[in-house]
Amino acid sequence: MLKQLSERIQTKMAKVGVIGLGYVGLPLIQAFIDAGFSTLGFDLDEKKIESLQKGESYIGHIPSARIKKWLGDRAFESTAEMQRLSEPDVVIICVPTPLTDSRDPDLSYVEATARQIAGRLRPGQLVVLESTTYPGTTRDVVLPILESSGLTIGKDFWLAYSPEREDPGNIEFSASNIPKVVGGVDEQSRTLAMQLYDHAVAEVVPVGSCEVAEACKILENTYRAVNIAMVNELKVLLQKLDIDVWEVIEAAKTKPFGFQAFYPGPGLGGHCIPIDPFYLSWLARKNGVATRFIELAGEINTSMPEYVVGRVGEALNDAGKPLRGSRVAILGVAYKRDVDDPRESPAFKLMELLQKVGVVLSYNDPHIPVLPSMRHYDAPRLSSEPLTPEYLASQDCTLIVTDHSAYDYDEIVRYSRLVVDTRNATAAVGHGREKIYKA
Repeated sequence: MLKQLSERIQTKMAKVGVIGLGYVGLPLIQAFIDAGFSTLGFDLDEKKIESLQKGESYIGHIPSARIKKWLGDRAFESTAEMQRLSEPDVVIICVPTPLTDSRDPDLSYVEATARQIAGRLRPGQLVVLESTTYPGTTRDVVLPILESSGLTIGKDFWLAYSPEREDPGNIEFSASNIPKVVGGVDEQSRTLAMQLYDHAVAEVVPVGSCEVAEACKILENTYRAVNIAMVNELKVLLQKLDIDVWEVIEAAKTKPFGFQAFYPGPGLGGHCIPIDPFYLSWLARKNGVATRFIELAGEINTSMPEYVVGRVGEALNDAGKPLRGSRVAILGVAYKRDVDDPRESPAFKLMELLQKVGVVLSYNDPHIPVLPSMRHYDAPRLSSEPLTPEYLASQDCTLIVTDHSAYDYDEIVRYSRLVVDTRNATAAVGHGREKIYKA
């Protein structure tokens, strides 16, 4: 059975199933289709399935024309029917791994998905977890659920972990050209997963266990979170000294060794950096170890929205206006530039804080026409306002949260009464400097 599955993978006869057709799963489908595999996508969101079956994309960097081609070539099918999980030879899990309100790992999506797979698991399948999680999840959480099917690991089915590495909006990197780390619960599982990904990515990086692969992903994102926290803390200090932190970073970047630039912002966003370090600190507490460095970085980064609101208050105060009752326009609610992904965006925390002090909110984002409902925030029911001179002039303050390339910052400064810039987006604007506040 192992030999048969290996041959199906090597000859591209294996059908690849992906559970979770979001910003990780759908690009992964694309990588396997480009490699010549037939794919079957699963998602419980009926709206996503309806869109995909019509050939309509809901992710900006995957055009609808591409999905229509997949359908026309019969390389892709999507479904919400989990009873079809027995059809693919390979099942890849790409479901969310958020935090609970107490900042503990929430594995409910992974566990529920594993139970659905177990209910349909058949001999000869490979299961791969890609969802970001703490070391031990694949072996200690997913494996026992799959074995509850009565099938035996290493004999009837195989299990591996390969962390997703997606950077939405970055045209330089895609699922097919980013090296893929692969670890298995046993040697056979790792070998099968390596054979699979070797077709679809530029480089496969094998590691000794699924725990190493899981820890690798946590390290990558904790590294970024800690360094961003450092520049965020430095930003607050340098602002009090009337020193531009952005200019300091640009100067430091000229050092050709021993320095990598990280940039401050209004808070952390996306599905990885605001979450993954807390998975590691939770695991540390569980094992009686203090991760003070990581905890401190988390505290600094989560405090940034409050700092930004304080800067908005200072700007309005200088103009003789109170926060309460002032009209504030938020520019950009996506978590990063030029994407339509709002997950964990600091914009939502900023909205929450500004509403508490009585600010009249509105927003513009060319990539997000309507504010979606959010897991941890009570997002206001707002639609993106047209970014006209009249709209900008009607606001007491314009708050730049996400520095989309589509924005004309010269015009934004020209027509805004005040600008609070959290991304250094107005650095090249030569006029109206007196009404720009860095935050």
